[in-house]
Amino acid sequence: MSLKARITDDMKTAMRAKETMRLGTIRLLLAAIKQKEIDERIELDDAAVSSIAEKLIKQRKDSISQFQAAGRDDLVAVEQAELLVLQAYLPEQLSAAEVEAAVAAAIAESGAASAKDMGKVMGLLKPRLAGRADMGQVSALIKARLSS
Repeated sequence: MSLKARITDDMKTAMRAKETMRLGTIRLLLAAIKQKEIDERIELDDAAVSSIAEKLIKQRKDSISQFQAAGRDDLVAVEQAELLVLQAYLPEQLSAAEVEAAVAAAIAESGAASAKDMGKVMGLLKPRLAGRADMGQVSALIKARLSS
């Protein structure tokens, strides 16, 4: 079963169970998927659907930090609930040790020696880790490894 079909099935399940918050979040994800398909006139595969889910997750994380800074705990709770629903559609996340090993391997493979070579390392890692690791944390890890 494709990821898009699974999301559609989950929407139907949420409708039957009358889970309004979950239903709204799933509909938001499906709308983003449909918009991308219409804009590009293609049928999205699982990787593209995952990237859309990642984008929505990143938006939720940004909103959570801004709402926390503003002291809006009610909105933080809503965003966190949506975040949990969206994270269910991402592939299995790598552990910190696996990410560190991948970074070390990419640095060795690219021959990177300084922070100037960070783009080479990110270029190697992005396709390998897409959807399975937070690329912001990967970037910080690479920066720390290359600056020391």
